[in-house]
Amino acid sequence: MDPVAESQKFFRRISQSSNIMLFLLWHVAHLIISVLYIVREIFRAIENYLITNGYVNTYTNLNLDRVKYLGIVIDSDEARNTSKVVELLEWLSALGVKKICLYDREGVLKKSKAVFMERFGSTENSVAGPLVSKKRMDFEFVSITDGKEAVAKAANLLFKKYYVDGDSEKPFFTETHLTEALKTLGAVEPDPDLLLIYGPVRCHLGFPAWRIRYTEIVHMGPLKYKKFGLIMKAIHRFTKVKQNFGS
Repeated sequence: MDPVAESQKFFRRISQSSNIMLFLLWHVAHLIISVLYIVREIFRAIENYLITNGYVNTYTNLNLDRVKYLGIVIDSDEARNTSKVVELLEWLSALGVKKICLYDREGVLKKSKAVFMERFGSTENSVAGPLVSKKRMDFEFVSITDGKEAVAKAANLLFKKYYVDGDSEKPFFTETHLTEALKTLGAVEPDPDLLLIYGPVRCHLGFPAWRIRYTEIVHMGPLKYKKFGLIMKAIHRFTKVKQNFGS
């Protein structure tokens, strides 16, 4: 009897048993998460139905005075579905949103700029569904290249101002320096008050960071599952939030 061979067989059996247990645990965890996700989507659908059809009076009258500039971030793959984007904009227009920043990482929305401008460039057109009318909206189209180009130009400006002259003081660059440089270049647009993100992941997908310093960010899920009632809820919750900007 070879003790080495026997010990190897023993540890091999333990290893196989451990792998089977881990495999089962992984599937159980995956099943639990899937069930929770389905339950969550069912509740979201019910909530959307109640809000959209006016059963929840809380969201009937939205205070849009605090949403002067709304940011919409869309995953580039989903942004290629122009009809879905147009439907989303029709909902926002019907709610009374007047100025929107449209962003996707690859600049897909920029390519459809003419479609959006033509469709929302005139006033008062009727639309179907629970919405009554759409109104003129102003758009800003942004992609990740805009942010990179603006920061590169601002950095070049700061370099020339503080580092070309060897005798000048070399400051520690802060947010204030960058903001002033961007203003000098005319690259500063208003910060969105509220940012709605449509995509598979919970992040801003590369939206210029210096423009969301005081922005409220809400992840809305994939664009194909967008819901009118949940947009109303997100805007309503934002209008009730007390923002402390510091001194």
